[in-house]
Amino acid sequence: MEKKYLQLNDITAYKRAFHLSNYVWRIVINWNFFAKDTVGKQYIKAVDSISANIAEGFGRFGKKDKVMFYRYGYGSIKESLDWNEKAKVRILLSKEEYQYILKELVELSKDIHGLIKFTNEKLNK
Repeated sequence: MEKKYLQLNDITAYKRAFHLSNYVWRIVINWNFFAKDTVGKQYIKAVDSISANIAEGFGRFGKKDKVMFYRYGYGSIKESLDWNEKAKVRILLSKEEYQYILKELVELSKDIHGLIKFTNEKLNK
């Protein structure tokens, strides 16, 4: 029987983060220059770094390295929550966009905690 290895796209946290980063991109790309240059760039970098850190952690060999990058991704969620609030207050997002992004970020927090727990339980080193 052939052994199946976990792939990056099998990880719920990665798929959710990747989708969310593209969702936020499609919104920000339509903002005016000033909004894009101030809030938009930072917002995109924060949201993009969630999936990027999960991917980097997945590519590491040791448990400590993996978990460290997953925690960086968690930090990027917190930063993204801040930018989401600023975009809401500055009337750059619709109510529906804001709510959807907020819901996804909250779910991503749970997903990353689950990923960290799984990694700590399943890997030896």
